[in-house]
Amino acid sequence: MALALYKWLFVVGLFSNNPAPVHPFFVTVSELNYNATDKTLEISCKVFTDDFETTLKNATKYPVDLYKPKDSAKLENLISTYIQKHLQIKLDGKPVKMEYVGHEIEEQSTWNYFQVTNIGVPKKVEIFNDLFHESFDKQINIMHVTINGNRKSLKLDYPSTDAKFDFQ
Repeated sequence: MALALYKWLFVVGLFSNNPAPVHPFFVTVSELNYNATDKTLEISCKVFTDDFETTLKNATKYPVDLYKPKDSAKLENLISTYIQKHLQIKLDGKPVKMEYVGHEIEEQSTWNYFQVTNIGVPKKVEIFNDLFHESFDKQINIMHVTINGNRKSLKLDYPSTDAKFDFQ
């Protein structure tokens, strides 16, 4: 569903007569999947690349080009720092530290990957998510959390930032 929404947003944005933004909505989609075999929470966050560049430039005052970075190491640090500040997770009431794995560009979007290692099966997942709130007052952040095959989803419309998922 999220992938279909994302593709629809791109098509509407690319083929509309509106010369303003390339897309009419400001959306991120975050997926959190518990991998029981590895005891790892795998996190992917898909964002519009142009929105991400704008937000990173505004937040850091550093010129950001995700397609052709001048300094890849600095870019990786900017991405990791920004997302960890604006996407925070608690498992069973305890904050966890996300480890940055990397990112990749896919057409007009950027996938950002994180993980939390060496954890048991979480019963409660709390997420603070204010990605891009400082840049767009129409921001929508969609989250999907899957624990042991049980998937739950939530949409946060600006200015909402807090999501709770119960897997008991």
